[in-house]
Amino acid sequence: MPKYTTSDIRNIVMAGHAGVGKTSLVEAMLHASGAIGHTGSVEKGDTTCDFSDEEKDHGRSLVASVVHCDHAGKHINVVDTPGSPDFIGHAVAAMPSVETMVVLVDAVTGIESVTRRMMDRARERNLCRMIVINKIDAENIDLEALVGSIQETFGRACLPINLPSGSGSTVIDVFNKAEGEADFGSVADAHTAIVDQVVEVDEQLMETYLEQGELNPEQLHASFEKALCQGHLVPICFSAARPHADQEQPVGVEAFLDVVVNLLPNPVEGNPHPFQGDGEDPVYADPDPEQPVLAHVFQVRIDPFVGKLCMFRVHRGTVTKDTQLYIDESKRPFKVGHLFKLQGAKHEEIPSAIPGDIAAVAKVEDIRFNAVLQDTQDGSGLHLLPLTFPEPMQGLAISPSRRGDEQKIADAISKFQEEDPCFKVTRDSVTKETVIHGLGELHLRVILEKLKSRFNVEVETKPPKIAYRETITSKAEGHHRHKKQTGGAGQFGEVFLRVEPMERGSGFEFSNDIFGGSIPSQFIPAVEKGVNQALAQGAIAGYPIQDIKVSIYDGKHHPVDSKEVAFVTAGKRAFIDAVQKAKPVLLEPMVKIEVTIPNEFMGDIAGDLSGKRGRIQGTDMLPGAQALIQAVVPLAEVSNYQSQLKSVTGGQGSFTMEFDHFGHVPSHVQKNIVAEYKPKESDE
Repeated sequence: MPKYTTSDIRNIVMAGHAGVGKTSLVEAMLHASGAIGHTGSVEKGDTTCDFSDEEKDHGRSLVASVVHCDHAGKHINVVDTPGSPDFIGHAVAAMPSVETMVVLVDAVTGIESVTRRMMDRARERNLCRMIVINKIDAENIDLEALVGSIQETFGRACLPINLPSGSGSTVIDVFNKAEGEADFGSVADAHTAIVDQVVEVDEQLMETYLEQGELNPEQLHASFEKALCQGHLVPICFSAARPHADQEQPVGVEAFLDVVVNLLPNPVEGNPHPFQGDGEDPVYADPDPEQPVLAHVFQVRIDPFVGKLCMFRVHRGTVTKDTQLYIDESKRPFKVGHLFKLQGAKHEEIPSAIPGDIAAVAKVEDIRFNAVLQDTQDGSGLHLLPLTFPEPMQGLAISPSRRGDEQKIADAISKFQEEDPCFKVTRDSVTKETVIHGLGELHLRVILEKLKSRFNVEVETKPPKIAYRETITSKAEGHHRHKKQTGGAGQFGEVFLRVEPMERGSGFEFSNDIFGGSIPSQFIPAVEKGVNQALAQGAIAGYPIQDIKVSIYDGKHHPVDSKEVAFVTAGKRAFIDAVQKAKPVLLEPMVKIEVTIPNEFMGDIAGDLSGKRGRIQGTDMLPGAQALIQAVVPLAEVSNYQSQLKSVTGGQGSFTMEFDHFGHVPSHVQKNIVAEYKPKESDE
């Protein structure tokens, strides 16, 4: 059994914008606690967390990495997550594995887009939150103003628990004591502010505080954790995880470790993670080691040496070697052959994993991301309350560079989808393209690099075609007579039909309005089949037709030569004839886009979106000198918007995008698209 209990465990996820020093702080924590012998650096590519070839090449975290250390008799599990917006899905996926999210803020650059997004995500998921202001030894910084900006952006619940002292050479505790000299502000005032905030969640403690005028740390401990769990307190720490040359040791790392083990909640005290069962009410796991096992898979990694590696958080029960576990509703269990603790790339075999702990199993092919593991089959279909991931909107159409690589590419992409919840692949039936989708240009570039380095395959890439649709704007009639004589029995079928537009989103409706048997009933399905073929192939530009009603009202048949194939062809050609007379138009996908930028870029971005045929639907001013612009824009105009936004805002802008509706393509754009269309002979 482990040498620690559930109450001894602390689970934290490190989040924040790229470059704020998350991996450096984790490295300093591991070194300070004795978990590693020396401190690596991101630039040298020798950190514990950034161990993949791609991470070393890019000099940044690209996936979440799990490490652990012991400090003051407590066991700390840390999930270090990427800071680039392109890889934010890994940070979101890690949230169910921890009680607390620690968000790092760069003392130089301040609050950035991922800072806001992860603070919001943690609040929505009911995680305890903590902020670390890193790089406090940098020049030309105003830490007091930054704290004010944090409070303006995230609320007055954000309060320093320590303050920098000695020009950033050390930090001074302001929670446990009220005396000392800080680089800014009053230690006594900071102490009073955080104590006042803590006692507000406990009326009895507040009365004691008002009577005595001071409380000792032991009296405050339970209320401190209660305030954390309620979001009533977001403590702020200060650090310099990678000190300058004249500073021998990191600053604030030991103090941060002390805060983690002494003040952050353990899995018994933290807000439990909600599961869903057969009922409507959420299910919360009791972290009892003697109860049946309940665990959740929060990360899957395809390791070139050990195969599929699945990281999971134990929420209830104890997992040991040889435990039989069921995956979701599977009827067939697997046996835990080897149980691991991870230290970056290293796997340490352990005898058991208790509630609250993070462990891993390897070579179990049926396990997938977000799976629930149980040791009984009577779990009432439990699933974790779903996470909401950003929708991958950046796309690239891919095709093999070498013939015969299709299967290798398909296998590789399937593995990438298992690892990354924000990477998707679609086969577009309209454009006949295989399109990979990610959160940005860097996201997709790393995928292509992995294809080459891990699987030795290369692909040709190009921007994906836009999946337009066709429809009509007026009523019309169409007719076609199909007559073919080939020496023996011929083919004959004649169809008269009318088309009329339907409301947007209605789809397709087929009506048989024939009276008197001009077309025998057995041939009506053949006519509808021909119409459906034309619906899929398009009539003016090769895109599917939608929102249309078709009524067949007359026709002719031949007692000998009429066959199903003749009416398929006649129905198809009559339908195309009618559509071309019914003032056909192209529809394009319109997306709803929300752009968050610093205030000074608001005019530029609003003007740019308007220039992309967008309709501005609203603007809002956000805390922290930020602005939000909401607009509906044609997808064709923003298919590469991330790089454009990055160029305009210097990387300070972020956006979300989702499909909204299909809208009419302007006539001059439609003219160009139709002119490029060359129907196949079989379609003519």
